[in-house]
Amino acid sequence: MQTNFTLAQLADSDTASANQILRTCVHCGFCNATCPTYLELGDELDGPRGRIYLVKDMLEQAKPATALVAKHIDRCLSCLACMTTCPSGVNYMHLIDQARQRIETTFRRALPDRLLRSLLAAVLPNPRLFRLALVGAFLAKPFRALLPGRLKAMVDLAPSRVPTPSALYRTRLFPAEGKREQRVALLAVCAQQVLAPRIDEATIRLLNRHHCDVVIAEGQACCGSLTHHMGRDSRAMMKAAIDAWTREIEGDGLDAIVINVSGCGVTVKDYGYILREDLAYADKAALVSALARDLSEYVATLPPLPATRATGQRVAYHAACSLQHGQRILNAPKELLAKAGFVVVEPPESHICCGSAGTYNMLQPALALALRARKAGNIESTSPDLIAAGNIGCITQIQSVMDVPVLHTVELLDWATGGPRPAAFAALRASVAAE
Repeated sequence: MQTNFTLAQLADSDTASANQILRTCVHCGFCNATCPTYLELGDELDGPRGRIYLVKDMLEQAKPATALVAKHIDRCLSCLACMTTCPSGVNYMHLIDQARQRIETTFRRALPDRLLRSLLAAVLPNPRLFRLALVGAFLAKPFRALLPGRLKAMVDLAPSRVPTPSALYRTRLFPAEGKREQRVALLAVCAQQVLAPRIDEATIRLLNRHHCDVVIAEGQACCGSLTHHMGRDSRAMMKAAIDAWTREIEGDGLDAIVINVSGCGVTVKDYGYILREDLAYADKAALVSALARDLSEYVATLPPLPATRATGQRVAYHAACSLQHGQRILNAPKELLAKAGFVVVEPPESHICCGSAGTYNMLQPALALALRARKAGNIESTSPDLIAAGNIGCITQIQSVMDVPVLHTVELLDWATGGPRPAAFAALRASVAAE
């Protein structure tokens, strides 16, 4: 694609990066074939190619974002299926992130939109506020019919029961079983601490069983992923996480930074790029990104544990977009589940997003609901006993319309190798309820 940036514009590293990305695009349109919003809406501007043209014009003209640009960029899920499909290697992720940042700084949204986005950016990264918000959403359920669309969607997504706060997060070091062979840091993800602390508990048990010391670094809070993908400046959060992990690296050392929420993993692996020009953090950020591993990616490198349970349940594996497209991890979770004795099936259209996408299901509820229904239908067609996924957003989104239990991959691996039976197994149909 031909671009027309001035030399002065290209002196800015972000613009230079955008220029390189744009020039890689040959506007072939292959990306549209796997774009969820293009498949749902059929609008060229709601596909990657159309969005790229909108971003190109906005950046070249150095003009504020318009309502048209904001509308179609906001509809993008950042699922990155287009990057998997693209034959030219266009880094759509960095381009769309830059577009969101420009919209955030140059476009004035309507007051309700500004308030909702500010609320989400303040509440979701803060476990205490998020817990209070979920309690409030539960109390609001009887009045949902009176609420506007977005608030109604948020209330619908809220679980009927919020787990009690886990003592897990008051502990910093979880020693390996037997002789320590690895030392890893676990990213304690803010929303997951509230929605499903059982996932971190299962992760720590599994890693301890693999002879890994697990540490939750002092001072590590939100990784910044959620607000970063809203176009907000999240570098302070990122730097706090980098500082926390750097202290561990410089102390007893780390073999990996293990992340069991794939959406966060994409961002942490991108720290090196995001902070590339920050002289104080560039090297530390690059090191953290190099150490970051998705849980399935890391466990696949360890000697296998013997299964201690007779499993055999039929598991529909939902490939989170941030894992399959963002991190290009395709087979490790399925192979780990199969080795643990589960019968793994992959639903049709596994490359299509479920509609969760961070805050998307709250900011774009109509499209999110359509994608959720599409995903649920495809999963149901496989007649699974269980559903496994590697991202808390996907788990929450899919479970909201499924009777079949939706679990994190690590919960099944932990149970198969000696961990406690997941509470969700109570919902298994009678034919497979018994262990």
